[in-house]
Amino acid sequence: MEKHRKIIHVDMDAFYASVEQRDNPDLRGKPVVVGGIKRGVVASASYEARQFGVRSAMPSSLALRKCPNLIFVPSRFDAYRAASQQIRAVFFEYTDLVEPLSLDEAYLDVTVNKQQLKSAIFIAQKIRKEIFERTQLTASAGVSINKFIAKVASDINKPNGMKVILPHEINDFLEKLAIEKFHGIGKVTAQKMHQLGVKNGRDLKQLSEIELLTRFGKAGRFYYDIVRGIDNRSVNPNRIRKSIGVERTYNEDLVDLEEMEKKVETLAENLFKHIEKNQRSGRTLTLKIKYGNFETATRSRTVPADLLTYDAIFSLAKALLYENMEENLRVRLLGLTISNLKEEREEASNHQLKIPFPSATNTSSLKKS
Repeated sequence: MEKHRKIIHVDMDAFYASVEQRDNPDLRGKPVVVGGIKRGVVASASYEARQFGVRSAMPSSLALRKCPNLIFVPSRFDAYRAASQQIRAVFFEYTDLVEPLSLDEAYLDVTVNKQQLKSAIFIAQKIRKEIFERTQLTASAGVSINKFIAKVASDINKPNGMKVILPHEINDFLEKLAIEKFHGIGKVTAQKMHQLGVKNGRDLKQLSEIELLTRFGKAGRFYYDIVRGIDNRSVNPNRIRKSIGVERTYNEDLVDLEEMEKKVETLAENLFKHIEKNQRSGRTLTLKIKYGNFETATRSRTVPADLLTYDAIFSLAKALLYENMEENLRVRLLGLTISNLKEEREEASNHQLKIPFPSATNTSSLKKS
């Protein structure tokens, strides 16, 4: 008899908004979003707000049109990180195989666990109960034999629910699942699949691996596997973060280069604080510019040595701004990201020979966002 892994995917319910409602009783039962009211985007929406069609990543102006009584609260990441640490402490009481995806989401492999419990279902129930007792926040969970199915399952009975997909249930569950519900298939891909007559897992199964590779490239093999419940990825507790970034949407469009430089200076300070606090360093700096017409440009440069000081980060960020900023354009958002991190390079060097890079490169891209 084949032995299956026992994987749990835990996803907190409307995490940022729920923390705000927990900490401020006046917000409970009301439509709340975390984000800026004038020019920002929704970082998190309470379930009361979601009833009006308000969703994360939605422009605040659109959210307000959908729900005129919407309550906006500014983000408090110290509070969210503190809650996240409490939640992860619960996870580690059961297993060290914890792969955080964000502050409010993680995979756990409990095949072998610290409390020697045989039932992953029982473990998931205990974890959700203990999270609530310690944080007064609710969590949803998915339980199955691999990461993909557990991830999809965790969304089925939200909020404050749990879905278990047993091995003998996988085939029927995936065949009936709407194609939009498959984790890893976004809106654009789903639309393309609809044009091919693919509306659910059963339809997707009718396409051969060759057809999927031809139409969707390398992602086609992923689609071929997941609709059959195949996902051999292990829960990785040492997942390496590939970038660290900061960005800011401004209440009024920026029109002056000197004003933009001051904003970039502040971003550089914040980015340096982040990398210093996390003891990280990288060699590629990317400047993100979102214009008043919502077009987004990114400008990157890689240098031969890690950017270890504020002066090095700001100097390079300022150069990227002045070398690439087009005249007479209004700017609504600026961001800085550092990537090509030291840990990532060290991991790669364990698997392949180092390739010499030129001392500096400059790349750019322009896309609608």
